[in-house]
Amino acid sequence: MDELSLLDTNGILRQPWIRPARTSAGLGWSGLYVSTQREQPYRAAFAGARSHLVILHLDGPVTVRRGHLGLTSARTVAPGGFFVHPAGKDLTVELGGPLDTVHVYLDDAVLQQGHEGPRVELAEELGVADPLLEQLVLTLDGVLRQWEPSARTYVDQVESLLAGQLARRHGTRRPQAGPDDRARPAGLSERQLTRVRELLEERLAEPVPLADMAAAAGLSVSHFARQFKARVGQAPHQYLLRLRLDAAVRLLRTRSMPIAAVADSCGFTHQEHLTRVMRRHLQTTPAAVRREA
Repeated sequence: MDELSLLDTNGILRQPWIRPARTSAGLGWSGLYVSTQREQPYRAAFAGARSHLVILHLDGPVTVRRGHLGLTSARTVAPGGFFVHPAGKDLTVELGGPLDTVHVYLDDAVLQQGHEGPRVELAEELGVADPLLEQLVLTLDGVLRQWEPSARTYVDQVESLLAGQLARRHGTRRPQAGPDDRARPAGLSERQLTRVRELLEERLAEPVPLADMAAAAGLSVSHFARQFKARVGQAPHQYLLRLRLDAAVRLLRTRSMPIAAVADSCGFTHQEHLTRVMRRHLQTTPAAVRREA
């Protein structure tokens, strides 16, 4: 799947009154486009897009009116409230005051992944509160603030969780598990886990999309994420980070290669990144590991 870009959104962010502070443009996020900005009051109409739109209000309260051909509903939205608009539907919207927001655009293909039976259709919502969805959106914004290519797998995991939450809490109907889902044993099989681990070890120095891990296990992305955690007790991005740390420690203890080269070969962005992660998770530093060898 190609990177989701500004051209795949409904056009709100292309208006002259919006100047994003940070976006996911150019980061290679295939199913997701995220932008954080200060919006000014406006009224405009927009055509439908291939992506679903989720807007988190960071401050307020502010009055918002929405509709299709006309403005048919209005609400004063408090900080933490959401504006949800489905893919493919035209939108007329009026923002009553200045507002800080995070926009998340999710490709419809991502929303449909892992759901059998009828398509998942999102409801049109205005001012709804959802603490879990809020945390996921703020997490994506946090990743933008301190982006590192090694976080790609983590973003895939958050994307999958966000799609699942939208389907469960903001769909016009809740997807129901079929007989095969209920009968499926929890957790990856030994063979599936081995294939995933081999893939990660082969590509330790590069970002590994969650979709590639799922393909190695022969599962959809959403099923893979759940069954991986059920088997391993960790999310895929946490497991990958542990593999990278273990590999870095081995190289520091057995090789004389520069610490910067160790970081690069184990998938860390630079030496300072390796040092920061090692200090946080192992309470030590690469230099200390090397001295103790």
